[in-house]
Amino acid sequence: MVLPVFAEAETAAGRELCQVSRLPCQKEALDPLPPSPPLWTSIQAWGCLKGAVLPDTCDGPAREALQSLSQRLRVQEQEMELVKAALAEALRLLRLQVPPSSLQGSGTPAPPGDSLAAPPGLPPTCTPSLVSRGTQTETEVELKSSPGPPGLSNGPPAPQGASEEPSGTQSEGGGSSSSGAGSPGPPGILRPLQPPQRADTPRRNSSSSSSPSERPRQKLSRKAISSANLLVRSGSTESRGGKDPLSSPGGPGSRRSNYNLEGISVKMFLRGRPITMYIPSGIRSLEELPSGPPPETLSLDWVYGYRGRDSRSNLFVLRSGEVVYFIACVVVLYRPGGGPGGPGGGGQRHYRGHTDCVRCLAVHPDGVRVASGQTAGVDKDGKPLQPVVHIWDSETLLKLQEIGLGAFERGVGALAFSAADQGAFLCVVDDSNEHMLSVWDCSRGMKLAEIKSTNDSVLAVGFNPRDSSCIVTSGKSHVHFWNWSGGVGVPGNGTLTRKQGVFGKYKKPKFIPCFVFLPDGDILTGDSEGNILTWGRSPSDSKTPGRGGAKETYGIVAQAHAHEGSIFALCLRRDGTVLSGGGRDRRLVQWGPGLVALQEAEIPEHFGAVRAIAEGLGSELLVGTTKNALLRGDLAQGFSPVIQGHTDELWGLCTHPSQNRFLTCGHDRQLCLWDGESHALAWSIDLKETGLCADFHPSGAVVAVGLNTGRWLVLDTETREIVSDVIDGNEQLSVVRYSPDGLYLAIGSHDNVIYIYSVSSDGAKSSRFGRCMGHSSFITHLDWSKDGNFIMSNSGDYEILYWDVAGGCKQLKNRYESRDREWATYTCVLGFHVYGVWPDGSDGTDINSLCRSHNERVVAVADDFCKVHLFQYPCARAKAPSRMYGGHGSHVTSVRFTHDDSHLVSLGGKDASIFQWRVLGAGGAGPAPATPSRTPSLSPASSLDV
Repeated sequence: MVLPVFAEAETAAGRELCQVSRLPCQKEALDPLPPSPPLWTSIQAWGCLKGAVLPDTCDGPAREALQSLSQRLRVQEQEMELVKAALAEALRLLRLQVPPSSLQGSGTPAPPGDSLAAPPGLPPTCTPSLVSRGTQTETEVELKSSPGPPGLSNGPPAPQGASEEPSGTQSEGGGSSSSGAGSPGPPGILRPLQPPQRADTPRRNSSSSSSPSERPRQKLSRKAISSANLLVRSGSTESRGGKDPLSSPGGPGSRRSNYNLEGISVKMFLRGRPITMYIPSGIRSLEELPSGPPPETLSLDWVYGYRGRDSRSNLFVLRSGEVVYFIACVVVLYRPGGGPGGPGGGGQRHYRGHTDCVRCLAVHPDGVRVASGQTAGVDKDGKPLQPVVHIWDSETLLKLQEIGLGAFERGVGALAFSAADQGAFLCVVDDSNEHMLSVWDCSRGMKLAEIKSTNDSVLAVGFNPRDSSCIVTSGKSHVHFWNWSGGVGVPGNGTLTRKQGVFGKYKKPKFIPCFVFLPDGDILTGDSEGNILTWGRSPSDSKTPGRGGAKETYGIVAQAHAHEGSIFALCLRRDGTVLSGGGRDRRLVQWGPGLVALQEAEIPEHFGAVRAIAEGLGSELLVGTTKNALLRGDLAQGFSPVIQGHTDELWGLCTHPSQNRFLTCGHDRQLCLWDGESHALAWSIDLKETGLCADFHPSGAVVAVGLNTGRWLVLDTETREIVSDVIDGNEQLSVVRYSPDGLYLAIGSHDNVIYIYSVSSDGAKSSRFGRCMGHSSFITHLDWSKDGNFIMSNSGDYEILYWDVAGGCKQLKNRYESRDREWATYTCVLGFHVYGVWPDGSDGTDINSLCRSHNERVVAVADDFCKVHLFQYPCARAKAPSRMYGGHGSHVTSVRFTHDDSHLVSLGGKDASIFQWRVLGAGGAGPAPATPSRTPSLSPASSLDV
């Protein structure tokens, strides 16, 4: 039984076609035909026929029927789908019953000059036929009856006004209209059959040019807009629910959104601005694209860097011999390799239970348990993350106790275990204005006492190793001696009383960063004046002003000038001697009884000042520095680095084309080449300016580095010599990228221009080739096509533009032509193949970097919420699921896969960390497993990250 609406639509369509068949093809009604994509479907042919009767001078039943149908389709969306199906059935019946020649008229054939079959590039007749894109052959089309939109074709190439462009982007209808047939479509998806190639051999820029005989075809496609909108397939939107970029209404600034050709393009909105992306011709339905997270997983392999620039209590040696320190949200357990002063090597394990940056550490007297305190932060929804202390087992990496959730403000600044009672208690100082001092029962996570400490900053805290009732704190212009009494086992009933250290005749220093307890009960403090003061116990004096009821107090009994500048660290060695580490003079000094200097060594200047000291096995020492390096050695033989890192915000990252090496640069003006196999710094140079981006030449012999002044350098990777030094404008450079063949270098600037240079075979010489000008905002990302002829670029106002570089750096104004182009790399954050990585409600800055793997199976994403994501590729479905990994303590600025996809490298911004992830679960560059693993191979403490 046929529904009435089907019968009505079928009858109307039949009357229209009959009327069209009797009309001669008037030259005044038909403009010359424009170029078209290779697959001309029945819908396009139907649009051509109706284009002959659309002008205002044409009247008749066909036009009235079309207007009636169009009006009903605009008002009732549900009836529109039924009408589409009815028209499809009518066309199918007409195709079976009416010979092609009848379309030219029932009487005398039209003159050749006016015939619909005449324009070049079209089939001999404009016979309507159904085509399912990707299944058509040149001689035969399989005809199938379809009750709904999936049986209809994708319609004509995007006509003028048929899609919305961001501000500053030219309309699809302008410029060349060739289809760019040289690219069969994105890898990993169904590819359409390619049309026959032209007999002549195209030049490098031939895909963006057209002959004069092809240009007249574009006007007719404009006339066919109204009919094409009726007949285009819907793209199977029925199964989508909730907020969907494909069907979301236009926000502020959207224009002509009703012309979006579903099935040809998809549209997403960032800050209300519509971004149109065209679907490759090989994709019939978005539902056929991969769904779910990828089978590949990430495991944290190595962390480069150490947080010594702005933190203390950050370096200890465990009973196992592992060195424990932290950077970002990760506590690293490092096992050195080789002998003292020898090469690094060794291995790392990681505790990743924290949700924000770690600020301090303390090791339990048993040498196994560790306490780590984190700062406060916010999640991606802006909700505050409360600071907390984790107590965890260093052997199993399992969290044993969570202390102080909701009790601390801003962060945990310092903490310490008691020693006299086998570490039963933990003392914590937070970063609030009053720097609250609290004592906790470690086993039960219960607070026993709390008091306001001081409004000045507190830099260190510790229990007296012989008496747990005595606690010492030091910091800005103070040393406080606390007496803790009562409250054991009773929450909150303990009391803390304070005695303030009196300097008397000694100069009061501005800061007291460190102290240490001596075996005889005295205390040594190191201060900002370079002095070591000895504080001895003395009976209490009731006349001495100050609060508290301590029976004893401390007073200065000796002073020794030890360093020029501040003393940052003191360490008590097993033999009873004391080590001090200087700031300005970078000296390590060993002191005997009576503060007699026994031995000293100086840290090389490029490592910075001494931040922390830990005693290793035998005479071995571990030294953390203010330039985020970890040194290993002894006073006699000197020190060598085992861990190094950057000291300021990182942005530039590129991986070597054939080796497991990568290069980084940032605001600390250092350019560093890292060896991913030995986990060591290969070399480092001072750029004198901030480095923001970099890329290796395909040969790997040279590397280009973009700076924040518009200057860019080319360096020899072996000799480290600068072989080229060029300035383009005075704005910062955000991206540099060599073409796959190494013949061109593209440089994206904040002056909205992409500078193109031709490059010599060895990459050492370059000359200006042209400029790509057309973006209305600064360039953010760009990629080269696999043939090295074209560029895709993104800008700060969410544009997606395409450029014909080989043809003279011309902008391809019809972006529809580039839908099937294959890209050598995919780092642009906006594009059809990756739009699914964007989260709901994004403001356009949530994703900083993106990288497709070389095997084109996964996409890694760096976001603004300290996370690294792994998506399947292509990721062209809204709200696509991903595997998410934490560890960075700041916005992740860049991600890149190594040359063989065995590892992924990610950069933290403000935390200056570099993470090297191992890619697991799919055999690296090999084939994906039949049954994907859904659980990453992570340590138990890091299970929160996925």
